[in-house]
Amino acid sequence: MEHFRLRVFRAVARRLNFRMAAEELLLTQPAVTQQIKALEADLGVALFERAGGHVSLTVAGAALLPFAERLAALSAEAREAVTAATGGTAGALAVGASQTIGQYLLPRLIAGFRREYPRVEIGATGGNTQAVLEALAEHRVQVALIEGPALRRDVRVEEFMEDHMVCVVPAGHEWADEEIPASALRGATVVTRELGSGSRRIVEQALEAAGVRVRELRVGMTADSTEGLLSAVEAGLGVGFVSRWAVRNQLELDTLRVARVKGLKLGRMFSIATVAGPEPTGVVGAFRRFVMERAEDLAPRSTGRRSTAQGRSAAQVRGRAK
Repeated sequence: MEHFRLRVFRAVARRLNFRMAAEELLLTQPAVTQQIKALEADLGVALFERAGGHVSLTVAGAALLPFAERLAALSAEAREAVTAATGGTAGALAVGASQTIGQYLLPRLIAGFRREYPRVEIGATGGNTQAVLEALAEHRVQVALIEGPALRRDVRVEEFMEDHMVCVVPAGHEWADEEIPASALRGATVVTRELGSGSRRIVEQALEAAGVRVRELRVGMTADSTEGLLSAVEAGLGVGFVSRWAVRNQLELDTLRVARVKGLKLGRMFSIATVAGPEPTGVVGAFRRFVMERAEDLAPRSTGRRSTAQGRSAAQVRGRAK
């Protein structure tokens, strides 16, 4: 229903990169360029400036963008209204997810949701908790799944399931499969996530609550992804903290082990966030209800080799959930 040239314009304006816009739209780069030139001819103005390998919006392009976004939203609303009138759910849904959820849970959620709502088109973007909440507040995504506290007042947040983080160490580490006091972390070399990461915030809060000051740790490396953190721990750059789901493959391959840290409470809640205001309806409302009701059933389960420490941690989580 949306004018195709405006859809192409929005993709280029969002990416400021013709090649990336072409990949997003499943078009060739010349086809994207042709659509933009045709739109510029229709309007009689240039919408983008291209200089020194960089793309930027002209004054006219910046003026058009909010109207193009409103037209896209109106088109989506019209499609939802027509479908709702016939008792169905259809439309487009943009989901943002923080990294642990995006890697290990979101694919299962989307697959399950699409089985029940096959006429909904879903696009997903990732980032740390802070980044996806910013995308939500700026209406670049319609719903966000986050793993840390939402330190904002312009979003509506609801917890939907519990996760538990574990301390991971190289297979030959002295703490492997052992229980250690939280005080042992003082002076330890750790691999941590970047600022803005929900995982990092949870770990720092748990350490402080256990009497371990963050400044007492030695940072061996800061990683901008869970996979990067796990690779750094495997390489011996320090110990780290990740979701119990994230380390399943490494435990199977016996490249990493789990250390139980006595007195360190690393349980956390995954939450779904929507823009502040009334309870969402339409496609967003359907996805929210699905996540709240089905996420626990669709979560990945531990497989393969499990250390005794990991097994006890998982059992403790299940016990609390009951």
